[in-house]
Amino acid sequence: MRKLAILTFQTLDGVMQSPTSLDEDPSGNFSGGGWATNYWDDVMEQVVQEAMSEPYDLLLGRKTYELFAPNFSNSASDNPVAEILNAATKYVVTSTLSKFEWSNTKAITGNVVKEIAQLKNQKGNLLQVHGSWQLIQTLLANDLVDEFRLWTFPEIVGSGKQLFKRGVTPKSLTLVKSGCSQTGATMSIYRRDHHT
Repeated sequence: MRKLAILTFQTLDGVMQSPTSLDEDPSGNFSGGGWATNYWDDVMEQVVQEAMSEPYDLLLGRKTYELFAPNFSNSASDNPVAEILNAATKYVVTSTLSKFEWSNTKAITGNVVKEIAQLKNQKGNLLQVHGSWQLIQTLLANDLVDEFRLWTFPEIVGSGKQLFKRGVTPKSLTLVKSGCSQTGATMSIYRRDHHT
């Protein structure tokens, strides 16, 4: 059985929407995008070292896939993040896409919860979710997340899609690693305590 981890960038007030640019995800009339840009290079160096150094497969929602695929599939060979993501098997939750330009990509359709649970029951690499707010809400609601890899940025945006919505099921977590980037973003890696 393999574990499932979410890798999430969030503001101090818990918003994970549009970290890199204004137009990344303007849904809900969100106008606070780009809050991570002043910290990006410093944080990504830490992310690569702490959360991307071991082999893993990617689990993505459709919107995140459509954002990632053109950016990484055509990246220069000296881009270490692109190299890692290109080598990974990508599982995309979608009801609309049937063709994938990004290599090693497979669709998850139909009963998403059942298919992801089956993926977790297989032998293989860690399943790691990047971005994919809607998918994360489904994973949380169905108790499929084993590890939370969170980078919290010293920014408050006041509104937007939050990692944890009201009514999320209570869970106990164990902090297994923490740190801070030079620019003040904090890393917190938590594992589920499966006794609760």
